[in-house]
This record gives sequence, structure tokens and C-alpha cells, in this order.
Amino acid sequence: MKKITLAVVFLSLLASCTTTRVTRTGVEEVIDISGNWNDTDSRLTAEAMIREALEGAWLPRFTQDKNRQPDVTVGKVVNRSDEHINTQTFILDLQRELTNSGKVNFIASMSERGELMEEKEDQAHYASPETRKAFGQEIGADFLLTGTINSIIDAASGEQVKFYQVDLKLTDIKTSRQIWFGQKKIKKYIQRSPVGY
Repeated sequence: MKKITLAVVFLSLLASCTTTRVTRTGVEEVIDISGNWNDTDSRLTAEAMIREALEGAWLPRFTQDKNRQPDVTVGKVVNRSDEHINTQTFILDLQRELTNSGKVNFIASMSERGELMEEKEDQAHYASPETRKAFGQEIGADFLLTGTINSIIDAASGEQVKFYQVDLKLTDIKTSRQIWFGQKKIKKYIQRSPVGY
């Protein structure tokens, strides 16, 4: 009984000695704790790849041929890396860069269009005729952006190299032609010190 009581007291003292300190930082500040894919990788990769995509020859060719900006949507980005990556955050970074570029018109993704269809269905029953949005008035996208995230890890005795490769493709939805292919590589060298007591 005394041993259990002592153990509880010891654990309580240990817990009371543990402190948590939180420091707010700017969202643009690079903080790389584990070496895993993080918010900085997502943001910088999206910025670089969309900038490269919008500098491609396909864009002026399209605007000259069609006399308008292209309509682009983002599809799936598949995580084929060895770690959990929230690809939705990366997709949102891509969408933001496309939308804010002013060089293309961004069309809502398939999941977002599903929500819009539900809203139109609701309006069909409850909204006044003059404000109701009809079905079949959507703008079809000209191009679909899709991609993959892959990784390779090389590790030995407290050292690790993480290599990420992000591949994006822009496909003409009408013809299925891939009109742009982009690639971004990230390499991180990680050293872990042995824990000493």
C-alpha cells in the first residue's frame, strides 16, 4: 500500500514539474521539428508549382485561341509517401494560388460542386422563383490539375535524408491531352542526437 501511495505521489510531483510553453509565431515562419512534410513545404511547393504552370506555353496559346481565360479545377493529389500527409491542405494551397493569380478562372472541385447541387436542390423547393438558381448553368472546366506526392527515406545511426517529389499534371478535359507537367523536389537532412540521462 505504501509503495502504491509513494508511486502516486511521485507521479503527481513529476506531473506538476512538467510545464507547457506555447509561443505564437508568424504563419510564414519556417519551423521544421520532425523533418516530415509540413505547412511550409505545402505552401512553398504550391506557390512554386502554380507559378511555373502559369508561365507555361499552354496559357497564352489558350487565351489567344479562345479569346478568354481558361477555366481550371483541381482534382486529386495522391499521397504515395511513407508518412501521413493531409493532401487536402496542399490542394487548398493550390486552389488559392490558382484563384489569386488572376490568370485563370477557378472552378469549384467535385466535392464542392456536390454541396452546390444540394444548395440548388434546396433552393428549388424553398427559394423564391426570382432568386432561385437553376440546374445546368454551371461552367465546365477546361483543365484538371492532379498530382502525386512521393518520398524516399535513407537513414542510418541517427542521421536521415528525406526526399519528397511532387508531380503535378494539367490535363485538357475535352481531349485528355496533358498540356503541362511540373515537378518539385524537396530534400531534408535530419540529425537526431541520442537522449542522455
